[in-house]
Amino acid sequence: MPLHVPPAPAPALRTVLMALGSPTAVHEARTPSLKNASGPATPELPLPVHVLDRIAPEGTGTARLTGWRFLIRCGDRAVAAAETRLTPDGWAFSHFFEGPYITSTERALRQAEVMQQPYQPRLLSVPELYMLTLWLHADPTADGADGHPAPNDLLVPLAPAPPGIAAHRPHRVADLLPVLTTRLTPAPLLGSPA
Repeated sequence: MPLHVPPAPAPALRTVLMALGSPTAVHEARTPSLKNASGPATPELPLPVHVLDRIAPEGTGTARLTGWRFLIRCGDRAVAAAETRLTPDGWAFSHFFEGPYITSTERALRQAEVMQQPYQPRLLSVPELYMLTLWLHADPTADGADGHPAPNDLLVPLAPAPPGIAAHRPHRVADLLPVLTTRLTPAPLLGSPA
């Protein structure tokens, strides 16, 4: 089934296109692949980026939208990504970047394309674990800016994943969030009663 990529806000896309057209923005970016790319660079596959603020012990989470990420394609491959963020004045370009999450995101999206159920792709960040996942939302018609991980949604950890969590292996939210909860629970202090 095809993925149903939500449309990015037009102002977010405009800020990325303006940054790509700005020699200063591209030159100052820490993205050698983007600076050295030959041919036109185009933003593709806009994905809403949500941050998981809290994971409840029962395995539910609270997420909030923090921006939109666009893969920047030159020729036949993504060479970088552009991130936008919401400000009080609207959508603003944040930065370009490159690294392992670019190819890992592409790989996870290709895996999701062949699944039987239609999904809406999003990114879900778990900052406390330095973890980024492809969040496959089970309602492909939902507003990409809203919502929280539902128990039957899938999370696909992107590489590099935290130790003990396999990258590119889909997990139901109801199965993965309780595991993450145990990792986020602070260890008892030495000498304190258990």
